[in-house]
Amino acid sequence: YYSTFQRDGKFFQRRHQIGFDGKKTNFFEKEIHYVMGSGLAVRTFLHQTMDGKLLQLPVAWYSEKGGAWAMNPGYDRPDHFGYRRVLDQACMFCHNGYPEIEQGADSFGREANFKGKLPEGIDCQRCHGPGQNHVETVQDEESTMDQVRASIINPGRLSPQRQLETCLSCHLQTTSSLLPGSIVRYDRGFFSFRPGEILTDYIVHFDHAPKTGYDNKFEILNAGYRLFKSACFTQSNGSMTCTTCHNPHDVPHGEEATVQYTTICQDCHGKALEQLVTSGQHTPSSDCLPCHMPKRRTEDVVHAVMTDHYIQRLKPSQDLLGPLEEKDFYNRSYRGEITFYTPLGVPGDARSELYLAVAQVKHSANLDSGIPLLEKAIEKYQPEEAEFYFELGDAYAKREQFNKAISMHRKALRLQPDLWPAQHRLGVVLLKSGQLQSAEEALLKAAAMGTEGAVTFNDLALLYREQGKLRQSVTALRQSLAINPDLTEGHNNLGGVLLELGDRSGAEKAFRNAIRVQPDFARAHHNLAKLLISKGSFRESSYHFEKAIQHGAQYAQAFFDYGLSLAQAEQYDKAQRQLESAVRVQPDWAEAHNTLGELLALNGKVQEAGRHFSQALELEPTFHEAHLNLGTLLAMTGNPQAALTHLKEAAQSLDPMTSRGAQELLRQLEGN
Repeated sequence: YYSTFQRDGKFFQRRHQIGFDGKKTNFFEKEIHYVMGSGLAVRTFLHQTMDGKLLQLPVAWYSEKGGAWAMNPGYDRPDHFGYRRVLDQACMFCHNGYPEIEQGADSFGREANFKGKLPEGIDCQRCHGPGQNHVETVQDEESTMDQVRASIINPGRLSPQRQLETCLSCHLQTTSSLLPGSIVRYDRGFFSFRPGEILTDYIVHFDHAPKTGYDNKFEILNAGYRLFKSACFTQSNGSMTCTTCHNPHDVPHGEEATVQYTTICQDCHGKALEQLVTSGQHTPSSDCLPCHMPKRRTEDVVHAVMTDHYIQRLKPSQDLLGPLEEKDFYNRSYRGEITFYTPLGVPGDARSELYLAVAQVKHSANLDSGIPLLEKAIEKYQPEEAEFYFELGDAYAKREQFNKAISMHRKALRLQPDLWPAQHRLGVVLLKSGQLQSAEEALLKAAAMGTEGAVTFNDLALLYREQGKLRQSVTALRQSLAINPDLTEGHNNLGGVLLELGDRSGAEKAFRNAIRVQPDFARAHHNLAKLLISKGSFRESSYHFEKAIQHGAQYAQAFFDYGLSLAQAEQYDKAQRQLESAVRVQPDWAEAHNTLGELLALNGKVQEAGRHFSQALELEPTFHEAHLNLGTLLAMTGNPQAALTHLKEAAQSLDPMTSRGAQELLRQLEGN
């Protein structure tokens, strides 16, 4: 449940839930510091953290239906970002004027921290470029008019292509899904583009491969993308730009807008339209847009309706305004080739194939083909930008080729020692490959860089826990949470380490904090449920097991542990269902098959139990407990010879109970 309200002259957005006891719980709120959006389509609300990050809050205000509250994009599903979605430099680049930042703070791998002055909306400099020189020139009494004009960019004096690109620096997005749709060149900062530049010298755009089901996508920032499909644009020989129809200094509304845009259409098509009306092939109309540029509901912001800039001869037949379910735009769902987006021209430099190769691997869309492409491109061009080596290292890590990943990350750091993503990932990959001492050194260096410190200290804590240094792990986690109190993984990890140290009260508090920040955090619910079981709080424990399963549909361990707790409470039918879910989700889990077999045997379902004991042994032939269970079952069902084989194997167990049980049954069988 969400509410937006005012308190003591400040605005807030709050979330709460209804807990297992029917009472309100998990209260969480953030102050609203900024409102982003004109309100013509949507207004979204931002909270600024102490270190300058901007967080997008979950609920937005939409203009449709006369004004309505609904979830922001990416929040119309159970597993969403909560209060943790950080606005990156790309968001700020298009939604605001130039922020006041330190030199280089907008380069690849740097945190999106806006500690300096923030403009409160788009200003003149967005289209005309930096204005300081212009102001100083105007104030200089000796300046000539030509000098005044030359001191600022006037997009109206640019070529049609450069005019268009000035607009498209913000109004061209091939897709908002994790393709990637574009990559800012590694030698450029996010805020370095200036009107009049060649856009492809600043950013490289990509698209889904043709005929992969994405040829007709309609998203909220698709104005330029859709316009480029239009015959009006393609047949204009480059003369049609955004300002052909739009005055950037004045946005008409209502009847005024209808008259303006229809007049522009008829300036080109008037005579042809008259002939069509006269011949009866076209109905008389004073508004071209409803048929030829209709409003449509966008696929990525499902509560927003925008004008489709694909100027079509015939209006699409489907319901363009009907409700849409949000797609998982923030998941790496597309798997296939990524291609250059070419209406602005293929990037002019010979090294553009480096960026095309990076696009294949960046969000794992095309790893199998992309890794060899990037390897060959790096070998061919030997780039000096460290980011290319980092991306290849990251791709290797996704394929668990850890030695290659380590080599590439180290190459990136030789070229750029302060590249935090490479330093951090180096530490993570070393940790995964079991090189704990080297991992510690790498992560300490990453922490010293001061970038994303919460994430780095959290990973250091995992390393210390792996080394058995539990006190150091707690210290690192507290450092992490001091930097970012809303790091849910940090709270959950802290709970786990405190539990190992015997601090059950502290562990419970940490798990509850993780859930308060992120109510759909399945692992935290699972951990809290297990702790509550040990306290005898079965009812509340069951509530959190259910939440873990609800939010972690593929979380086999939660099904398994819930099944055990239900079995202990003698709720055998429910326990069986949970254990069956565990083996369904993870069919190669021998222990789960064995435990399910034990429960089935207890309920007299002998044949089913035998199948699961056998399955456990197929997966793990030396699983002594499963040998004991299957041997016992075979002995009970009149197959002593088969039982002997399994019992002899079980007797070799290092577990005293298993070994004694097998030996006792062997004596009974051999005595007979």
